[in-house]
Amino acid sequence: MSINVGIIGAGTIAHKMSQTIQAVEGANAYAIASRNAQRAAVFAEKYQFEKAYDSYERMLKDPAVDLVYVATPHSHHYEHARLALERGKAVLCEKPFSVNAEQSKKLIAAAQVKNLFITEAIWTRYLPMRKTLEEILDRKVIGEIFSLSGNLGYPNKDLERMKDPNLAGGALLDLGVYAVHFAFMVFPSQTLRSIHSFAIKTEENVDLQNSFTLQFEDQKMAVLSSSMAAVLDRRGMIHGSEGYIEVDNINHIQQIKVYNKNHELIEEHKAPPEITGFEYELLASIHAIENGKLECEEITHEETIKVMEVMDQLRAEWGMVYPGLEW
Repeated sequence: MSINVGIIGAGTIAHKMSQTIQAVEGANAYAIASRNAQRAAVFAEKYQFEKAYDSYERMLKDPAVDLVYVATPHSHHYEHARLALERGKAVLCEKPFSVNAEQSKKLIAAAQVKNLFITEAIWTRYLPMRKTLEEILDRKVIGEIFSLSGNLGYPNKDLERMKDPNLAGGALLDLGVYAVHFAFMVFPSQTLRSIHSFAIKTEENVDLQNSFTLQFEDQKMAVLSSSMAAVLDRRGMIHGSEGYIEVDNINHIQQIKVYNKNHELIEEHKAPPEITGFEYELLASIHAIENGKLECEEITHEETIKVMEVMDQLRAEWGMVYPGLEW
């Protein structure tokens, strides 16, 4: 069985997913939709899509489309994912799943009513190194974990999608989301007790850079930051009673090093070869659809909402409101 994939949006992230679809068994590059007909045609030819549409609505009316990958700006994820669900399509929606928790809950509820699959394309949850990290933590190599830190930053503040509040811009939803997911991957069952944060905002009232601390139960905490102005080290550090773990790139884990309490390297794990890294979220989606699942076990609907609620609270603390939304 092959799943016909249709993509909404022909931007940078759509190119990466299209490279992935070409190489993944069970996925068929079926349709691309762009508001620009010429752009859609060029895109379709480059990645051998069977159909090119100059309208999202027209593509979604095509009965042959099985799975829709939403690759538009953050501000439009809710609208386009909802439209796909209304047309009876399964959805793989690029991160962040939506702009706020309320939108996320509405999307999930709409999918459940129609008995349709929907999931968030937050690739760090699907990558093999996520499972490697979980296995290390389960073995309690570094004892009881008390804290972690995570940083992610790229100098992309001049990109329109990053600086425009109408496109849900800012560092948090684009970059900080990875830090929040990293914290919940390490502390999956801990109750979040409080959040303390600070943000430096741009003239457009989006966060240029931020830092925030999540306090969990049992004396555990996560210290996180993201920036669209500076190059941050992307490093994640996990601290335990018997040692610590260094994670190279919380956005796309390349290597994990484990140290004992004497600061001696005792384990090292490197990421396996990959196509683009997107193949794992695509394969997980195909597997879920073929097995009649409405979500992926790698990132449940509950986890998606939990992350969105944290980001809602952070933006509320900063007074950062996107046009047309309460939060």
